[in-house]
Amino acid sequence: MTKFRPCIDLHDGKVKQIVGSSLSDSGVGLKTNFETDRSSAWFAELYKKDCIKGGHVIMLGKGNEFAAKAALSAYPGGLQVGGGISADNAREYIDAGASHVIVTSWIFPDGKLDRERLEKLVGIVGKKHLVLDLSCKRTGFDESGKPTWNIAVNRWQTLIDIKITEDTLKDLANYCDEFLIHAADVEGKQQGMDDDLIRFLAKYSPIPATYAGGAKSLEDLEHVKEISDGKIDLTIGSALDLFGGKGVKYDDCVKFNQAQG
Repeated sequence: MTKFRPCIDLHDGKVKQIVGSSLSDSGVGLKTNFETDRSSAWFAELYKKDCIKGGHVIMLGKGNEFAAKAALSAYPGGLQVGGGISADNAREYIDAGASHVIVTSWIFPDGKLDRERLEKLVGIVGKKHLVLDLSCKRTGFDESGKPTWNIAVNRWQTLIDIKITEDTLKDLANYCDEFLIHAADVEGKQQGMDDDLIRFLAKYSPIPATYAGGAKSLEDLEHVKEISDGKIDLTIGSALDLFGGKGVKYDDCVKFNQAQG
């Protein structure tokens, strides 16, 4: 059944909530919704206390490694970690306590899927410890008028020529345990979710998938449960009271998860 997935987004070593589309290599134009002096470990310990598993620790750029490992150490086996993960460092994050590593840009060098890199990664951490981040942006419509999405890499700055399709999901599901998919167009804006993408994932993803982007109320959890037939989990970030939001109370999300069993 649909579950709430928490997050710990890290930027410059601090827990923040930012508008995803404002990310850039230079940092110019970055829009921050929330920043706190509470440590990453504080949030991890909270999630552990409330038995909220499968949260995402996302390192947005460099300088976040210490904070990420502090969170993983505080909740061993309860959190996933992503951001700059490659074959060179994936194992150390699993050893640091991550249940899964989340990978995106590294397996798409030059905008193409590098299957050798993907297979190497699976060989290092195992399929059961790997999440593929297929975050995307809307790019148009197909012949039947249905929306299309292309994978976005490099902190969602670069669109590549690979679409989120039934075949793409079936192929990549052979290598990982879950998908994490941010709708980058609406990420951090609290202006509504991409319902079409949620329905598409529910219909075509052969493995568990978590959607992130645009959730702004507790009703969104119920909505995702309804339109996905309970197949898709939801990440709520900027709207959560933990992160300065006014739309969703964290305690209500905990109760929602408990009610799902």
